[in-house]
Amino acid sequence: MEASNQSSVTEFVLLGLSAHPKLEKTFFVLILSMYLVILLGNGVLILVTVLDSCLHTPMYFFLGNLSFLDICYTTSSVPLVLDGFLTPRKTIPFSACAIQMFLSFGMGATECVLLGMMAFDRYVAICNPLRYPVVMRRAVYVPMASSSWLAGGANSLVQISLAVQLPFCGDNVINHFICEILAVLKLACADISINVVSMGVANVVFLGVPVLFIFISYIFILTTILRIPSAEGRKKAFSTCSAHLTVVVIFYGTILFMYGKPKSKDPLGADKQELADKLISLFYGLLTPMLNPIIYSLRNKDVKAAVKNLVVQKHSTQ
Repeated sequence: MEASNQSSVTEFVLLGLSAHPKLEKTFFVLILSMYLVILLGNGVLILVTVLDSCLHTPMYFFLGNLSFLDICYTTSSVPLVLDGFLTPRKTIPFSACAIQMFLSFGMGATECVLLGMMAFDRYVAICNPLRYPVVMRRAVYVPMASSSWLAGGANSLVQISLAVQLPFCGDNVINHFICEILAVLKLACADISINVVSMGVANVVFLGVPVLFIFISYIFILTTILRIPSAEGRKKAFSTCSAHLTVVVIFYGTILFMYGKPKSKDPLGADKQELADKLISLFYGLLTPMLNPIIYSLRNKDVKAAVKNLVVQKHSTQ
């Protein structure tokens, strides 16, 4: 693609809540509050998994990666959203838009793979507990986490490289809060069938395959738990994977709600439908990162004990 075609649009305009200016201050406070909770909650989880030697296990290593991932994912978009609420004309350079899409898309794909890796960890811990120290040794779980990041980054690089090669020579208004890749592709003045096929394949690989893997893993996990003779043993075994299962249900449940809900057929309600879709997409990107540390801290005695020890040590040094 010629450079002249690519440079015909040098910036994009983000609509955000431009049509509803009275809502901008309210949503600014709400989104900022959620973002601060995300930074605090996930930051504390990372801190305790690094500082507490009792948490130097594969499960908490993956949890630390998940928390860092959630911070990176929200940071790639939330500051742009907040700035848009305060700026009358919400513009973003073409290059900055590409970087933001790369980060957001990459982090989303990485989280899908990482949740699958965490399901495997729980499968080995419950179904093959005697082999767990051998199977999930450091030489295994560190490359597993690294491969999640590499796979997500590689997928994002492919998708965004295909997107930025398209000519954008007409409308430059993105009906969204951020540079969402589907909203950007709609503005291209060329055939995007290759992009659609590529993203379809990526969705199968990064959404379908991890979901199938998690589903199969939990079939084996639940079968093993039900075979445990004592009620206390079953409760203890299930408690080790309940937090991860809850996160998976919330993560994929919100995706299904976003893309599976019926579209309004009323032309008069089109504007409201578009506004609702944008807000749902925005809050989807904040809900799971905000709930993850809450779920893992409330449902995990080790994490609660580590946080308590960290607080006690802080007070004792003052």
